[in-house]
Amino acid sequence: MPVSPTFPGVYIHEVKSAVHTITGVPTSVTAFAGAAVRGPTDRPVHITSFADYQRLFGGVVPRSPLGYAVYQYYANGGSEAEIVRLVHTGDGDDTKNAKASTLTLAGSRTVPLVARGEGLWGDSLYARVDHDTSETPAAGAPRTLYNLTVLDRGTGTVERHLNISSHPDDPNSLDKALSSSALLTVPATNPVLDVVPAAHEAITPADPSQDPFDEAKPARHTKAGGGADGSAPALSDYQGGASGQAAKTGLYQLLKTDIFNLLCLPGAPQSALAPAAALCADRRAMLIVDPPASWTGIEAAVNGMTTPPVTGDAAKNAVVYFPPLVIPDPAAGGVPVTVPPCGTVAGVMARTDVQRGVWKAPAGTDASLAGVSGPALAMTDLENGRLNQLGVNCLRSFPVLGPLVWGARTLRGADRLADEWKYLPVRRFALFVEESLYRGTQWVVFEPNDEPLWASIRLNVGAFMNGLFRQGALQGTTAREAYLVKCDRENNPQNDIDRGIVNIVVGFAPLKPAEFVIIHIEQLAGQLQV
Repeated sequence: MPVSPTFPGVYIHEVKSAVHTITGVPTSVTAFAGAAVRGPTDRPVHITSFADYQRLFGGVVPRSPLGYAVYQYYANGGSEAEIVRLVHTGDGDDTKNAKASTLTLAGSRTVPLVARGEGLWGDSLYARVDHDTSETPAAGAPRTLYNLTVLDRGTGTVERHLNISSHPDDPNSLDKALSSSALLTVPATNPVLDVVPAAHEAITPADPSQDPFDEAKPARHTKAGGGADGSAPALSDYQGGASGQAAKTGLYQLLKTDIFNLLCLPGAPQSALAPAAALCADRRAMLIVDPPASWTGIEAAVNGMTTPPVTGDAAKNAVVYFPPLVIPDPAAGGVPVTVPPCGTVAGVMARTDVQRGVWKAPAGTDASLAGVSGPALAMTDLENGRLNQLGVNCLRSFPVLGPLVWGARTLRGADRLADEWKYLPVRRFALFVEESLYRGTQWVVFEPNDEPLWASIRLNVGAFMNGLFRQGALQGTTAREAYLVKCDRENNPQNDIDRGIVNIVVGFAPLKPAEFVIIHIEQLAGQLQV
């Protein structure tokens, strides 16, 4: 607070600094959406390793392109990912819908429980109730506490929930006790919370022969059933139904995340790409598009680009790679299998961002594809050239170098479009700058809108842009050539000030990839004497 001098002496007043450091946001947090064999379907899950994916979503299985994509992502240098598990629901043919397994505990009234997430995996769940709790009820008094043990026989995971209360308002009631469970939950409608379930057959814990989950002793436990994987997710599942965006279901679960920069939809129907691209445009992310199944060869891919997978303005936030890749199948002992390339390419982008920066094209001799036998289709330089000028990035294999990413254009990268967002690294760098400045200037809101604020904005934004220039992210030999930051009376007229608006202009000269290297060779005519 201001100093009020009243006596002779020295007064100290701490002055608030005008420095607000702007930190660059992450550039390669990759979101994956698709079908998995297990896991939650009501929220995105943040993971940092493939081991996390195996534990929560079941790992690589032949019927799940999502598992292969995440596996390849981490094999090629990925770090952080958001996983959205989608299942097929709402079909008129109920046999095609995914269903969650259920089980019922006996008592004065039955207590229903539901597997946390649809799928056949839930049929491997077993539950056991015992009354070895902390309470000792008086003779004839009703019991209010019980213990619940849950086994997932598929993974060997065991959860033990102690002293569950039959009082619904108790902090350890059944719904609250299972809120942290990865295996079971209470039904969304009509949960039974005020009952103490009957205890299962007693065992002697010290006796190893008395397995509480012995299949031959059904009195010792209750087994779940009724789960179903259902059909592959359809467009409606990706859209999350009629109110998907408002309800944050389907793909729009990603609205619950803080940030994601790349989006992969392995195995998705082509019709799901348009809403996904629009979501990426809103969240300043890039959609990595897998080649359609109809692209069986070079001619088919060229003809397919007459109607690109993503069209319109959102195409600047989308990129397509061709052909699919052949990898040793980790789920079948290394037998070759063809997989979509999105997860592999996302891993290469993440690796390139760490090693070189988001302004470096994730392509070239440094962009090797790890764990890949090769592209599903070999192509020549001329065939590569036909696709490149249409905005299709090719995956090639070269002697000694092996399989590589050999293209860095967006779906607005066709030569005839002459678009400013032709190149992938230029677009990704712009998104990085936009998101970093958006987050780094939040402190400006409600500050007095005059020259002191404008000077502080120029100082902080200029420092951020100068840091990028010194890292080699921008063109030019001087900072003046590389970027500009303008926030003053000239672009903030009184009318905007009266409306509560502060205008900041940030311009930059991005680096563009050396896509074509042309070497001029001249023959000299010897040492002529003139």
